[in-house]
Amino acid sequence: MKLTDYEKKALREIDKWHGGGSTLVQQVMDWAMMPVDWAVNQFVPENLLTESDGLITKGLEVLNDASQWTYTEHSILERAQKSEIRIEKIEDLQEQPLEKLDELARSYFDENALLAAIQGGGMSLGGPVLLLADVPLLFTINFRLIQQIGACYGFSMRGDQFTPLVLSIYNVASSGGQTAKKDALREVSVAAAAFANEMSYKGRKGANFQDQNRHLPREIAKNLIGAKLGQMIPLAGIAIGAGVNYWFTSQTALTTFMLFRQLYIERKERM
Repeated sequence: MKLTDYEKKALREIDKWHGGGSTLVQQVMDWAMMPVDWAVNQFVPENLLTESDGLITKGLEVLNDASQWTYTEHSILERAQKSEIRIEKIEDLQEQPLEKLDELARSYFDENALLAAIQGGGMSLGGPVLLLADVPLLFTINFRLIQQIGACYGFSMRGDQFTPLVLSIYNVASSGGQTAKKDALREVSVAAAAFANEMSYKGRKGANFQDQNRHLPREIAKNLIGAKLGQMIPLAGIAIGAGVNYWFTSQTALTTFMLFRQLYIERKERM
């Protein structure tokens, strides 16, 4: 099916995002975390990181399932109606103009990033006990955000079959690397082919977190411990907790936005 001028422009934006290196913010974050990374590598026992791998892997799967109940498709439909998008069900959005869907999806960016920032800053005030709850809540906010944006493009994101796509997006948001982006775009192509031919989407690598990415749990474990070290600093920990959560959620929003635009366009091209 022929693409519109707006859809061609969107593809150019996606290509630029895919080919781009680390953002300035990412570079600053990496630089700021170097002492923390060193401290983790020097003083955190290997067995603690290994144990964290399994816990985080299982925790992400549980949180992904739980986040399906943190929003309703009715709320997406209501927001679409307010944007003068006349539809009866989520799947109808797949046939709406991309420019309208982009606007709808962007409406979820700031509210989730601000919620994550408030949560991160607030948890930093509560000492070690509340800090332990910070990361699970952050993951839940971001999983919900992925599902909200996916729904804006007509994909309900309900059920285990969407797990590979959700985790591919999360992988990109976590690492920001080109390899992760390339893998995610391949996953999008698999999903687009399945949806265009009204086939069941099962994922390119499998439907569980460990099959999707075997190195990410270890990286999350290191980053998790590092973030906790930073948030334990009096007063400064509040800003660190809020800032990291805001930045991470903003990255999740941008990644999801780009990949679902690609999914929408590829599905259209294959029909």
